[in-house]
Amino acid sequence: MTRSVWKGPFVDACLFKQKKIRWKIWSRRSCILPQFVGCYAQIYNGKGSVGLKITEEMVGHKFGEFASTRKPSSFGKRALPSKTKIRQKKQVR
Repeated sequence: MTRSVWKGPFVDACLFKQKKIRWKIWSRRSCILPQFVGCYAQIYNGKGSVGLKITEEMVGHKFGEFASTRKPSSFGKRALPSKTKIRQKKQVR
């Protein structure tokens, strides 16, 4: 279900307090507002932060949509060869 129209978009209160151009965000559920356009955000994904520049196309979406929390799976892919090379022994006569 979507959020009620009469409630308006959810934005965490700490995002309004910050006056910086660059900030860290832990509130992935907050909506991106037009006043955030042009700012840089570090969005927390559970392990680290993902850098993001906010553009006009992102307005109305949630911050969490732009920071994936899952690794891409490597199931079924061929394993990469090891980086160590096997050297042949020199023959002694």
